[in-house]
Amino acid sequence: MGKDVIVACDFPNAEQTLAFLDKFQGRKPFVKIGMELFYGAGPDIVRQIKARGHKIFLDLKLHDIPNTVKKAMMVLRDLDVDICNLHAAGTIRMMEAALEGLTRPDGSRPLLIAVTQLTSTDQESLEKDLLIERPIDEVVMHYALNARKAGLDGVVCSPLEAGKVHDVCGADFLTVTPGVRFADGDVGDQKRVMTPAEAKKVGSDYIVVGRPITAAEDPVAAYERCVSEFIG
Repeated sequence: MGKDVIVACDFPNAEQTLAFLDKFQGRKPFVKIGMELFYGAGPDIVRQIKARGHKIFLDLKLHDIPNTVKKAMMVLRDLDVDICNLHAAGTIRMMEAALEGLTRPDGSRPLLIAVTQLTSTDQESLEKDLLIERPIDEVVMHYALNARKAGLDGVVCSPLEAGKVHDVCGADFLTVTPGVRFADGDVGDQKRVMTPAEAKKVGSDYIVVGRPITAAEDPVAAYERCVSEFIG
């Protein structure tokens, strides 16, 4: 899988989501289905979007004891998504169990990536809320290395950290980066952001873009702009 723009379809129901995707006549953007949509519309929304020909990143960020995560992944593997994820903070053992559960009897599986630190997290909240006093960059690299040790395919990280993740974990270790905004756009609740062009320069493999596309006056034009800036 090469570089791509993943559109975060953070809608509360299937109707709004499918109406949004209907705007993309002849295009099949890579779609992220997160908690809001999955909890609102259920697993069937994954099947509906997949049936339309879209690749899907199922962004549920699992984090629980290893056995529970393994069993959850055994259910998710049958949804035929392309990427799914969990929290690296759940430990190497949990990530290994997730990978085992995600792998089908024939050996195939979706890509599995780990969330390092959310792009809404900054150094202050890391220290005050989580009592983690190491520099956030060091924490992200440690979590990325743990994901690599567990056999995962990559991580979700800020575009600010994508280049270093590749340096530490290898060029083939995927970096999926939210926190991408246009230079003339609103950063919203994100703390660590880059433009699509900047994310390209630092080596992001996939960028996840939500409101700059979904809330745009012309979502298709915003998507095309993102693709142009990131992929060229």
